[in-house]
Amino acid sequence: MSDEAPQRSISPLFVSDFTVDAAAPFERHLNRLEVEIGGEDYRDLKRVELVELSDQAFDGMVELTERLLHTTQNNYNRQLLIDLKARVYLDKSGYHVYYRLPDRTIRFVPSWRERVLTRVFGRLPLESCDWTSCPGLLAGYSSRYLADEAGGCLLLQADCPDPELPLLTVSHGPYDPHTLEVALYFLREGRARGAIINLGFSGREPLADHNLQMLKSWGVPLNPSNIDVIYPYVDASGHPYCYKQEEGLCSFVRHFSGPPPVLIVDVHGYVGTSSDDRRVIVGLGGLPPYPDPTRMGRLQVTASQVQLEPDGRLRQGLEMISELSPEIVVQFCTDSHQGYHLEMQPGLNLQGRIFDPHQQVDSLLKGEERNYLLPENVRWLPSAGANALQRIQACKLYSCAGCMHVEIPTLIRQRLALRMKEMAITDSLTSSGL
Repeated sequence: MSDEAPQRSISPLFVSDFTVDAAAPFERHLNRLEVEIGGEDYRDLKRVELVELSDQAFDGMVELTERLLHTTQNNYNRQLLIDLKARVYLDKSGYHVYYRLPDRTIRFVPSWRERVLTRVFGRLPLESCDWTSCPGLLAGYSSRYLADEAGGCLLLQADCPDPELPLLTVSHGPYDPHTLEVALYFLREGRARGAIINLGFSGREPLADHNLQMLKSWGVPLNPSNIDVIYPYVDASGHPYCYKQEEGLCSFVRHFSGPPPVLIVDVHGYVGTSSDDRRVIVGLGGLPPYPDPTRMGRLQVTASQVQLEPDGRLRQGLEMISELSPEIVVQFCTDSHQGYHLEMQPGLNLQGRIFDPHQQVDSLLKGEERNYLLPENVRWLPSAGANALQRIQACKLYSCAGCMHVEIPTLIRQRLALRMKEMAITDSLTSSGL
């Protein structure tokens, strides 16, 4: 028997025939659309620095060069690294990436991650740590850091958790601005028992313009559209980092006290179809195992309309999410050719239609899995395979937790982040007696 560890394989849900073609034109524009049209703010995500390091400083680091060149979808950036003779290294303890060029070294610092960890722990933990009280962040809650090779995860848990409350997951914390603030809001208001927050990048997070200008002045003009040539999108075995919380859900849940959650609310951010889009979209699944609408509440189906009076976990989740916006859309599939699109009415009741997603859904951009339901001009969520991965893992919990994939538009997240700042000021004034 071989002593070598088995190679991890990509989940069948994400296997495609995509290959890297060095001669193909670069077509990925989604990240710049999110910045320039959606108004997403990535300014504090990461920063760049010119540094001087000895040759010995790189001995304990992991070299990423060949991995990045092999997996990046950005052919311009791939060729740039080759032309610059750049070697790329990762300092795992600090999650810093270094571009080692023949005449200089550039460091990429995960500033958002460092700010969050310092805010929670008062320092930057380099290794996993046990639960510790975090009154400066949330009174009545404790925090825990779990280290991994992709930036680690932050766990938050109520000191006296209510087992009936949902557990939050923030699977793409750095990539979806202000989703951390959304999770903190629900925890603060006593609407959730805890949260699992990803602190690592998925390789897609764009650099802000001021960082790009600095790099250009140093002779490293990276294409900002898709910076998967900095923080790798996959591990050394070719497995995507971006699904670590969905695929590892059960292992994360085991760190929490009490019984497994009955409901998991997975918080994401998305760019709406207009600057004032307030529609929060709830995806309940579009890939096997398909959800059963008859188990969600009282279902009535006619030739032209569907009505669903939700109960149980669905009602609980919708009630919580409706605090973000009165415009809630619920979507799911019961098979590959039967999709449900339901809009929330007064009293949390849902009303909408059944249709064939193969006929009325299209991608926002060629080559991008950002699908929209054309008649309503709204994002179509059930195509998201990560939701299916999470539901598969959730069914391994003895409570077989329900999963809600929640996409929150930019405007709502920005307003909630501002509200959280106002609450923090009020708390500070109250504690000081003013």
